[in-house]
Amino acid sequence: MNLEVTVVGSGSWGSGFARLLAKRGHRVQVLTLTAAEAARLTATHENPHFLPGVALPAEIRFVAMGDADISAAELMVYAVPTQAVREVARWAAPGRAAGALQLSLAKGYELGTLKRPTQVIEEETGTAAAALSGPNHAEEVSKDMPSATVVAAADEAMAVALQAMITSDTFRVYTNDDVVGVEFCGAVKNPIAVAVGMSDGLGYGDNSRASLITRSIAEMTRLGMMQGAHIATFTGLAGIGDLIATCTSRHSRNRLAGELLAKGASPAEVQQVGQVVEGIPTAYALHDLAGRLAIDMPVTENVYQVLEGRRTPQECVAALMGRRPKKERHAD
Repeated sequence: MNLEVTVVGSGSWGSGFARLLAKRGHRVQVLTLTAAEAARLTATHENPHFLPGVALPAEIRFVAMGDADISAAELMVYAVPTQAVREVARWAAPGRAAGALQLSLAKGYELGTLKRPTQVIEEETGTAAAALSGPNHAEEVSKDMPSATVVAAADEAMAVALQAMITSDTFRVYTNDDVVGVEFCGAVKNPIAVAVGMSDGLGYGDNSRASLITRSIAEMTRLGMMQGAHIATFTGLAGIGDLIATCTSRHSRNRLAGELLAKGASPAEVQQVGQVVEGIPTAYALHDLAGRLAIDMPVTENVYQVLEGRRTPQECVAALMGRRPKKERHAD
């Protein structure tokens, strides 16, 4: 069944996901921030800043948000940075069809409220939203490299419907009812990737990288379980799968941000990688969340300390290696 789909956001994942949906036969419009950007994308059907060399199907319509009509959309996809989700959902609320499905691609926590993207969307629109998360670098999905992902929704029928809409011969979609866990994993893996990038930037090797990733899984599980996440989610695509991809890929802007920090760049300079580095605001959100719940999060807390200028990356290494000796056990 081919649907009318509106994708809000024309960054790398918004453009890549729109391409995926268009190739599935859906009628897709992508909403841009400005009319000039919409005109440029319409003329070239290429997004050279975010997805250089990737041809976007001619059937995709590019429209500025200020000029958009979303009343016919049967699926609304929110492909914007986490801190912009509320503004976009509030904008969409009066114009969207009451029965339209909603899907979030954002990975993070809203600063201040510490709410997940689907919670923000539901709060602003009054309608349930699902989350999509997994090891899905847009650069690879847009070149039809085989990938897998998870669609999480409390309503199984919604998850199954979205699975059918999105699954293709190169993009395999699984369903999951653990919305808390899927969104949590999608958020927390970003500051962990910043930590791994700092390790790489300091010139450390595979042992350091593997140790950081593995111990980070322990702290992910601690905090996630406290919020009601299911333990199986941490071993799935949205958990370990996305964590490995984000911590090791050359496409990962979070890992690159960590490298730059280790080489002396400031957090403001790090943002010059050209796209939002979700690991930076998420490190602040996790600092607050872990503090509220009194959960020990040594890796992400050290990223926060670097961002605040309280520690150097070298001092973080000393802090982590100097922690009290402990027994390793499941979920620590």
